[in-house]
Amino acid sequence: MLTVMASALTSAFNKYLEMVGEQVVFTGQFARNIFRDGFEWGEFLRQCFIVGYRSISLVAITGFIIGFVLTLQTQPTLKDFGAESYVPGMVSISIVREIGPVIIALICTGKVASSIGAELGSMKVTEQIAAMEVSSANPVQYLVVTRVLACTVMVPLLTIMADALALLGGWVGVNIQDHVSIVLFFRKSFNALHFSDLIPSVIKTFFFGYAIGFVGCYKGYHASRGTESVGRAANSAVVSASLWIILIDAIAVQITNLVYY
Repeated sequence: MLTVMASALTSAFNKYLEMVGEQVVFTGQFARNIFRDGFEWGEFLRQCFIVGYRSISLVAITGFIIGFVLTLQTQPTLKDFGAESYVPGMVSISIVREIGPVIIALICTGKVASSIGAELGSMKVTEQIAAMEVSSANPVQYLVVTRVLACTVMVPLLTIMADALALLGGWVGVNIQDHVSIVLFFRKSFNALHFSDLIPSVIKTFFFGYAIGFVGCYKGYHASRGTESVGRAANSAVVSASLWIILIDAIAVQITNLVYY
């Protein structure tokens, strides 16, 4: 029994090391192809459109609801302590620092990472990637670099838009019971924010975007044979990217606390 367990653990550990090695090699291929001649600007812009424009409606609704619900949940408690005037500042700090970047990144993971994993997985299974390699094309530069960079650029922009709409949702939530002008609400919201809140939250969204694009491309690019592997690649991309986002956020919070506080 112990021999079987030891063999299973050894096999699992070896597979984990192989996966880590593949990711390191894949990272090196990605880095080399960023600066190689013949960058696919047309494909990059197309991916920016897919990642950004086609996610606007989902991200906008999510951001608005986050601010709206957060305000409705916290306003009664602050009112009990006579601190209702702090609602705009509390909402803005909570959303900009943590809730907005993480929730939007997870939303983009479910939509973008799964899409990239399924798309590249399908191309891998149908041997389209192999055909590109045979025809002397560069599949890493065309398929991977463009998608990873598009995610790295568009996720921060989507997060900024979602944060603004979340503040708008907070203003709507406040005005359900009270009457606060939108100018006053946003003035209090911005007065509560500092550069130590804005800069780290924006910087980490670039890492979130990179993680989403890289994991989606890696899972799809290394999909195994068979049509069922496409679904596994999409599902694995979502799970892995979500874990990476949480891990990156935890590291970013610790670095922010060491630098600013």
